[in-house]
Amino acid sequence: MPSPQSNGRGLLLAALVTLAALLMLVTADSFAGTGGSTEFGSIYTMLTGWLQGTLGRIMAVTFVAVGLVGGVMRGSIMGFVVGIAAGLGVYTAPTVIDAIVTAVI
Repeated sequence: MPSPQSNGRGLLLAALVTLAALLMLVTADSFAGTGGSTEFGSIYTMLTGWLQGTLGRIMAVTFVAVGLVGGVMRGSIMGFVVGIAAGLGVYTAPTVIDAIVTAVI
């Protein structure tokens, strides 16, 4: 025999699911913005140039070198793997961010 407390939880859960479904039906439309790049566009362009230019390559090589030294000191290859992953992340981050936030209409 179910307890009255579990029946109350079931009703509460059903009410919350119904409320969530109704809120999804009445949401406003969202549109991709075309502006907003004037304020920080120059800074983003500068940082992208740094990360994908010589500075980014130097940072990537530094990450790999530090990871290699850390891996040798600890006797594990994980430091080297993390160094390569960090270097790849630094170099490819602007491309990934552009792909995520760019709207295709």
